Amino acid sequence: MLLLRRHLLPLHRAASSLPSPIYQRAWLLSTSTSASTAPFSLEDYLVAACGLHPAQALKTAKKAFDEASKLCNKKAFEELCWSRLKSTSNPDAILALLSGVGLSSADIAAVVVADPLLLRASPKNIGPRLHALRDRLGLSNLQIARFLLVGSRALRSRGCDVVPRLEFFISLFGSFEQLLAILKKSDSILQADVERVINPNIALLRQWGLSVRDIAQLCSNNSWVLTYSLERVKEFLLRAEELGVPRSSRSFKYAVSVVSNINKEKAASKLKFLKSTLGCSESEVAIAVSKMPSILPFSEEILLRKIQFLIKEVGMKPQHIVERPVLLAHSLEKRLMPRHCVMKVLQAKGLLSSKMGFYSFAQIGEKTFKLKYIDCHKDSVPGLADAYAAASAGVVPSGIKFEHLKIFQSFLFDDASATHAH
Repeated sequence: MLLLRRHLLPLHRAASSLPSPIYQRAWLLSTSTSASTAPFSLEDYLVAACGLHPAQALKTAKKAFDEASKLCNKKAFEELCWSRLKSTSNPDAILALLSGVGLSSADIAAVVVADPLLLRASPKNIGPRLHALRDRLGLSNLQIARFLLVGSRALRSRGCDVVPRLEFFISLFGSFEQLLAILKKSDSILQADVERVINPNIALLRQWGLSVRDIAQLCSNNSWVLTYSLERVKEFLLRAEELGVPRSSRSFKYAVSVVSNINKEKAASKLKFLKSTLGCSESEVAIAVSKMPSILPFSEEILLRKIQFLIKEVGMKPQHIVERPVLLAHSLEKRLMPRHCVMKVLQAKGLLSSKMGFYSFAQIGEKTFKLKYIDCHKDSVPGLADAYAAASAGVVPSGIKFEHLKIFQSFLFDDASATHAH
C-alpha cells in the first residue's frame, strides 16, 4: 500500500495542474513523465482519430479509466500507469488492424466506444486473432464488427486464444448468430477454460439427462452456469430436482436455470408467499412450481399484482390459479390485461361466447390470437387492433387498481349506448 501511495502521489500532484478532469484521467492512463511534453489525451484522440463527438469521447474516456482502475492491487496499478495509452502509437496500430480486417470507420468507432481499453491491447496479440476471425472462422466484416461489440474483452485477454473457443461454442449452440445472442447477455463463457471448466460441466449436465440442445437452451439466458465449478453446478441440479421437477421432464432445464438465479432462502420464502397468498397447501404450491418453475424469480409484488388481477378482475378462484401456474408467468401489462380487455369487448358486442374461459384466451399464441380475435373483427370493431397493439406494448394505466384499460373503454361505452338506444 505504501508503494502504491508513492507511485500515486506524484501523479496526483502533476495531474492537479491540468485544466480539466478528463485530462487528469488521461494523465493517469498515460503517466507521461516529461515536463516538456504534453500528456496524451485519450479524449482528444477519440475525437480526432475515431470521429467521436466530444461529449461521447468524454464519456468513453471516463469509461476506459473506470474499467482500468477497478482492480487496485500493485500489479494492476503498474499496468494502468505504464499502459500503452501514453501516446498515439499503440491506439493507431489497433485502429489499423481493425481497418485491415475490413471494418468501416463507423464500425471501428462503435467497437472503441464499447471497449475503449481495446486501444491499449498488444497489437502482436490482437493482430493474429483478428485475422483468424476472418480467415479461420470465415466471419464477414459485419460479423467481425458485431462480435467485437460484445466479445472484444476476450479478444484482448492475455492467454485467451479466443478463436478456438468461438469454434467450440458455435458448434455447441448451432450457429454464430445463436452464440452472438448469448454473448450479448454475458461474455463470461469466452473467459473460461474449455477443457478444464466448460467440458466437465457439459458432461455433468449430460449425465443428468440434458441433451446438447437442452444445454444450449439453458445457456441462452444463463450461459455463466457453464463457467461455475462442478460442485456448484451439481448443487443447481440437486435443487432443481428438489423442486419436484423430474430429470426426464422438459421443464428440468428451466428449473436448473431458475435455481441458478435464486438462492435457497429466497426460493423458500417465495414458496411460503405463494402458499399464503393463494391459500393452498405446501404440496399444491410445490406441484404448481414444478409445472412452471419460471415463476419463482418474480418479486412478491409482481406475483401479488397478477394474483389480485386474476381474482378480482377476471374472477378466477385461487385454486384455479394454482392449477394453472403458467398464468403467473405471463406479463400482466403486456399479456393478461390486454387479452382480458379484448375478451370483455368482444363478449360485450356479442362476438365471443360468454363461455370462453380466460385461461384458454390467454394461452393462445400471439400470431393465432391476432388473426382469430383482432384482425377478423377490424370492420365490426374499428380501432381494436390499434388499441390492442398499444396495450400489448405496455401502454397501460399505472397503479394497482385493475380497471379496464382506458384505450378499450370507448368500445364498452359504445356498446352500452347502443343497448340503451334499443
